[in-house]
Amino acid sequence: MTGGRDQARAAADSRKDIGMTGPGNQAPSGGEPDASTGQLVKQLSEEMSQLVRAEVRLATLEMTGKAKTAARGGGLFGGAGVMAFYGVGCALAAAIIALAGVLRPWLAALIIGAALFAAAGIAALAGKSQLKKATPPVPSRASESVKADVEQIKESAHR
Repeated sequence: MTGGRDQARAAADSRKDIGMTGPGNQAPSGGEPDASTGQLVKQLSEEMSQLVRAEVRLATLEMTGKAKTAARGGGLFGGAGVMAFYGVGCALAAAIIALAGVLRPWLAALIIGAALFAAAGIAALAGKSQLKKATPPVPSRASESVKADVEQIKESAHR
């Protein structure tokens, strides 16, 4: 969040301009703290609050997207299971008809069963792909953003 850094720099520059204390400009001993220190603390509090809210929004958006992807993958797996169930039914019907000695009906049932198994395989692969995209179920971009913000805060605290 570069806006916070720019505001912090502007606040530091304005402190120097009006003679406030800072790392290179110490207050005389025995002097009262400046009234604007409270304003700076208030500004810091507001900016931290805005930063946390923004990070929570980012995490929420990221998790919502991953949940939708996982639901889509789960639905495809469910569809694959239903198609495999019908494929087994067709294959069993084909076996029964084959045992009866009639060539054409069992061949038709076998072809339909094979087509259903092929469709189930395609749906299962698509479902696996969708579930792979959704894992791990953590907001990785938001987590990286928070880590970067913490590093930035640490760096500015050490200056």
